[in-house]
Amino acid sequence: MSRDHVTINRDIWNADAKNWVALGERLWNAKKPVWGNWGISEASLNLLPMDLANKDAIELGCGTGYVSGWVAQRGARVTGVDVSSSQLATARRLAQEHGVAIRFIEANAEATGLADASFDFAISEYGAAIWCPPGAWLREAWRLLRPGGRLVFLGNHPMVLLCTPTNGAPCGTTLHRPYRDMWGADWTDVEFDPSGVCFNLTISAWMALFTDIGFTVTNYQELFAPESETETRAFIPPEWAKRYPVEQVWHLEKPA
Repeated sequence: MSRDHVTINRDIWNADAKNWVALGERLWNAKKPVWGNWGISEASLNLLPMDLANKDAIELGCGTGYVSGWVAQRGARVTGVDVSSSQLATARRLAQEHGVAIRFIEANAEATGLADASFDFAISEYGAAIWCPPGAWLREAWRLLRPGGRLVFLGNHPMVLLCTPTNGAPCGTTLHRPYRDMWGADWTDVEFDPSGVCFNLTISAWMALFTDIGFTVTNYQELFAPESETETRAFIPPEWAKRYPVEQVWHLEKPA
């Protein structure tokens, strides 16, 4: 991938930020966290540690900041980082309206400029998890975490990329690109739902990268749409998402 993904994705998210305000408001108002396109409950996934009181946490690619809000509710001192000034404007407004003290910083999650070993917990729901090259942002997360720190990130499952036509049409049961050497996709000029440059890897490549950086994998989850779902979300038909994993969650730890 040789295109300037940072500038491309920043410009797209600044232009599109207004379309994410309503979702941000709804999730800030949620009584309990729900995750991913299908709103799977925190109770069933356990992405957030219970022991965050007086800990330092960071969200990498925070968007409208609702995940940062959920982390703050568990007692953490939270920093939210995003490359989009327009998304951060919404995040700051909603945090103020909800009376939650969160430090929001406009920065690239691949190079935040924050001090080494500043955080006990890091999280990304989509955000850096799909919009930044894994080798770059994961090494930054490693640098930011203290020994014993944990990282959780949620993004598209590789199956979604394999089964999405190159013009961005909805997922199907045909493979449209090779799995070997997967890196992601450039969606800027597609016919359906053009967006930015996203990143993904094969499962073995993820594992090799974690090992190279030094992370230990403590859990891995593949998410499907609930059986009751009837709505297409993010160009993914519900019947497809009930049969194939639509999202993945990695739980990592930086050894003490």
